[in-house]
Amino acid sequence: MRRFQIRRWEVLSLTEHENKRADSGKILKRILSYMLRRKGMMFLAVVMTFAANVFVLMIPHYSGKAIDAISEAGNVDFQAVTTLCLYMFGCVMGNSLLSYLSQIVLMRISSGITEEMRKEVFEHLLELPVSFFDNHQAGDLISRISYDIDTINTSLSSDLITVATSVVTVIGSAVMMIRINLTMCIVFVFTTPLIIYITRHRARVVRPLFSKRSRKLGELNGFVEEMLSGHKTIKAYGQEETIISRFDARNKEAVDTYYEADYQGSLVGPTVTFINNLSLAIISGLGGILYLAQQISAGNISAFILYSKRFSGPISGLAEIMAEMQSAISAARRVFALIDEPAEIKDAEDAAVLDQVKGNVKFDNVHFSYVPGKEIIHGLDLEAASGKMIAIVGPTGAGKTTIINMLMRFYDPDSGVISIDGHDILHVTRDSLRKQFSMVLQDTWLFEGTIYENVAYGRDNVTEEEVIEACKAVEIHDFIMSLRDGYQTVLTDDGVNISKGQKQLLTIARAMLSESKMLILDEATSNVDSNTEQKIQRAMMELCRGRTTFIIAHRLST
Repeated sequence: MRRFQIRRWEVLSLTEHENKRADSGKILKRILSYMLRRKGMMFLAVVMTFAANVFVLMIPHYSGKAIDAISEAGNVDFQAVTTLCLYMFGCVMGNSLLSYLSQIVLMRISSGITEEMRKEVFEHLLELPVSFFDNHQAGDLISRISYDIDTINTSLSSDLITVATSVVTVIGSAVMMIRINLTMCIVFVFTTPLIIYITRHRARVVRPLFSKRSRKLGELNGFVEEMLSGHKTIKAYGQEETIISRFDARNKEAVDTYYEADYQGSLVGPTVTFINNLSLAIISGLGGILYLAQQISAGNISAFILYSKRFSGPISGLAEIMAEMQSAISAARRVFALIDEPAEIKDAEDAAVLDQVKGNVKFDNVHFSYVPGKEIIHGLDLEAASGKMIAIVGPTGAGKTTIINMLMRFYDPDSGVISIDGHDILHVTRDSLRKQFSMVLQDTWLFEGTIYENVAYGRDNVTEEEVIEACKAVEIHDFIMSLRDGYQTVLTDDGVNISKGQKQLLTIARAMLSESKMLILDEATSNVDSNTEQKIQRAMMELCRGRTTFIIAHRLST
């Protein structure tokens, strides 16, 4: 047999996809595509918000007429004033009711988008290759699927509607002001372009800050997830203070980026408000001069001032919304970067379904590298006959798991052929290939559910008797029956309510129920004591009977 060499592989350094400069317009269009899938509800929300704004625009008109009806010397038209007040009351009630209903519709839209987006991200995560998870922190991925998606929907599902309907308010107010007095509108010729310039300039400043804020939060979540998973080791080595200091450093970075982004974003609102207040003061003074010149009535001055507030209000609000949207766009960039990650390469069109497997496995001159140009497996030749047991022994980092990764097609070799019963595994479907293996790994995985559901996982239509027999074979049946609910005992949070050894025994029982012809044992007895290990080894002999078995171990005695 040919000699081969396996070196320690290096963890790939990944350049964040979202750090590439992306067009915010394209991201907004992509977010809009989720909203447009709910065209009916979106149309209803727009119509109600539009109608609510129309009601608001009518209030200054009626208010101005009421003031004029009162201010006529010695001749107050009480009937007109009463009628106009009733009109204003009706507009207020109409605006309130429609605003309330539109908010309910928008909340329905937002919750629907959140559900759909999370579903899409989670389903795509399951389609990603193993190499992706080898190079990403779980905490960062959780941050994207929770915090980032929440940020997108809380900011944009209502803000985009607000921006669209504010156009109605701005245009309507402008038209009414022109109708009242064109001269007084000159003020906005100077203030509006200034506000637009400030808003756009600040948007360019805060955009990278919000991107950095989302990224730092993801890094912090990743650190916390990593530390919590190893809290016993931290306590055992008395490293609490060290970990706290590291957390403090990362936490301070996250807080500082939050503060910087919020501070820079918050500068827009007060600046725009100052300009609007200044324009209001100028309008009031100019209106007083025109009133003395008898070119405008007191009611029209009041109406104009109210319309100027309606005109400048959405513009001022737009400045604040722009800061929120920059945060949402930064979060969307991270979420869409995850969705755009290339899925596991699809099977070839002519890929065959692997069935009726005997279990003859062969590696023929296999070369492999995790990083192009840094080959770690050189010309591996290996043959395992059906039903035989193959031990892959070596120190940590020697590449034992790499061989299994290629066999399961978590990674594909650079060259050479891996075949099962003479079938090149590159020419069979991944699903049918992986179903031919049962695995018991060093890192156990149990989901939240009953013991019965965890053991029966991976095989359809399994009977209760078969589950019990498998548990008896690995000598964990008595422990299960000692529990109050027996096989219906619910395991929580990866089985934290049972010991590591017991979790390992359950995963071995799960493998026993599999009808696969090939078995992979990766340090399967590493989490049990020597007495239990001997019992498991006896059960393993039964488990391995008739199956091609690959055993990964650090020492031959295992």
